Amino acid sequence: MSIRCAPRSRKVAAATSMVAALVFTVAGCGGDDGGDPKSTGSSPSAESAGGSKEPQPDTAAGATADPSVKLAEVKGRDGLLLTVNEVKRDSGGFITVNGEIKNTSDTPLNASGMEGAETALVAKNPNSVAGATLVDKIGKKRYYVLRDTDSRCLCTTAMLSISPGQSNPIFMQFPATPAGSNEVDFTLPGFATTSLKISG
Repeated sequence: MSIRCAPRSRKVAAATSMVAALVFTVAGCGGDDGGDPKSTGSSPSAESAGGSKEPQPDTAAGATADPSVKLAEVKGRDGLLLTVNEVKRDSGGFITVNGEIKNTSDTPLNASGMEGAETALVAKNPNSVAGATLVDKIGKKRYYVLRDTDSRCLCTTAMLSISPGQSNPIFMQFPATPAGSNEVDFTLPGFATTSLKISG
């Protein structure tokens, strides 16, 4: 009888030690997740970074443009002046236009009206340059500012009033023209059309 009980006691002891080990492992894993302040703080910071585009002008793509280079200057309504500093073909398959809009008048001017006439684009990109277009002179094809599935443009948004003498940096990203087409006509609502050469 003692011979039959011995294997059972060994099985019970083995099972008990396995359960204890599992409980210890689960408790250890739970403690690591709950006690890591960095992991709990990363999600809110990512959300705030994504949400900061709406209240502040998004001009990050134009940060590397040389303001001393002026490929074109175009006068607009009420004393606004558009300066294009860079038109660059990027390896990602798009063209980035960098520049600035300056208020040359004596009164503050708002940046509305440059979003274009498309309802969805205007609704998602108020006070932006989403209405800009490029026309490929060789292929005779028009290119619009890139946008995501929610109609948010890859361009400067949330521009507010521009004070007299002040400038607002802008950028717009378009699908790339064919490799052999390096000259385009650029149009931004409120400004005259100008010809630009693509670099890169």
